[in-house]
Amino acid sequence: MWVFSTAGCRWLGAAGTLAVTAGGWAAGTLPVRGGAGLWQRHGGAVTTAGAILAYLGLTLLILAWWQYGRRLRAGAGARDRAGVTLVCWAAPLLLAPPLYSADVYSYIAQGAMVLEGHDVYGAGPAVLRPGELGYEAAASVGGHWTDTPAPYGPFFLVLAQAVVKLTGGAVVPAVLGMRLIALLALLLIVWAVRGLAPERHRAGALWLAALNPLLLIHVVGGLHNDGLMAGLLLAGMLCAVRGRWLVGGVLAGALIGLAMTIKSPAALGLLFAGIVIARRRGRVPAGLLPGAVAVAVAAAASLLAGTGFGWLRTQSVAATIHTALSVTSDLGLGLGLLVSGEPEPVKGLVQKLGLLAAGAVIAAVAWRAWKGRVDPVLGLGLSLLALVALSPMVQPWYALWGTCAVAAVAWGGRLGQVLAVVSAGLAYETAPSGHTPWYGFVAAGAVVAAGLWWARREPWREGGGSVSLPAQAAGERERSSISWPSRF
Repeated sequence: MWVFSTAGCRWLGAAGTLAVTAGGWAAGTLPVRGGAGLWQRHGGAVTTAGAILAYLGLTLLILAWWQYGRRLRAGAGARDRAGVTLVCWAAPLLLAPPLYSADVYSYIAQGAMVLEGHDVYGAGPAVLRPGELGYEAAASVGGHWTDTPAPYGPFFLVLAQAVVKLTGGAVVPAVLGMRLIALLALLLIVWAVRGLAPERHRAGALWLAALNPLLLIHVVGGLHNDGLMAGLLLAGMLCAVRGRWLVGGVLAGALIGLAMTIKSPAALGLLFAGIVIARRRGRVPAGLLPGAVAVAVAAAASLLAGTGFGWLRTQSVAATIHTALSVTSDLGLGLGLLVSGEPEPVKGLVQKLGLLAAGAVIAAVAWRAWKGRVDPVLGLGLSLLALVALSPMVQPWYALWGTCAVAAVAWGGRLGQVLAVVSAGLAYETAPSGHTPWYGFVAAGAVVAAGLWWARREPWREGGGSVSLPAQAAGERERSSISWPSRF
């Protein structure tokens, strides 16, 4: 059927994102104030119709993406046309209102707080008053985030300040300014994934990373800063893998340091970038270079931004919010209700045990990477996935942290197939309005069940996008397009 040809998948997916955008104008995460007559909240019937249209569009996008991935895995279609497909799928989302999350209003309000002289790490957007920059955006911040200090680092707040300053804090222009940052993050992911993937697997790697519906709706549509964190993190790994040890280590540390000053989990990249550098140099101390550079970059960003080091103490604020996707929080809450009338102490204990378990997994993966048994980029992806799975606070888009790294080196194996199934399911968990209704979990469960059934009937064996560490390293040296000074 033409509709499931490469070109058919491309246009079917574009129709899907167009429907998501159109539905979002009626049922997206629309602002309470400051819609400028463009983004206005509607009555029940219009909102319901918009939500249905957006869900149908999402389904078309996922079907097109799924079939496109199967064709790439089978070797069908032009290898280098994934970029064309990405443009077709992402373009309709560029002028959409915020979709699937109200976080962008927090970003704008927090940037305004810094400009207005408020302590962004000591208070939430509720401190903004009428007449101050960001006041209208603050009115649309999600309930539990209104009084929550910013958990983001100084580099991201500098970007948010720049957007607010250039737009005067007006909601619509500021959202579009933040979308420009999200678009740049998408391009950075594309560049880094293409650089890390073997040439014959680049289209497939982009399929699981950049073309992933979970990324399109939550980074381009929802404007989450996780996309920029992932892009800088992968760019840092690319520099470590493809450069000579000194220049590569410095650039890796600088880029990962910037990623850390967006969201702190990016610090895991320093472990695996250090392993790459240490193995190449043949000396363990050389592996400390990326970490030393990253610490210097983070310190400089904290001082130059004028916000100080308060972001280091707000990293745990998100953990106070219960999310249904956190296995450790759900298990801890359930056990706490069974054994006592005060579930919070038990819940806190289980959350800490989960983080300890994640640490053990990360240590085991890092050791195997050091021994040359696991590709360091794959090790980074696995470690991020373990951290997310066992964290006390989990959002659907957190799965992108590790998925983008895995996509670069193992998209066509069994792990890539499972991550594709999980991504498709998680895309349904959140409604276009940013709420998490019960039927979103039902739809997500149904999609995951159908996807696992498909994976069982049509398993992707290793070899279709998975590369061994020695083979990958050799390929990277042969195809490197970066000119590194020979004296290093």
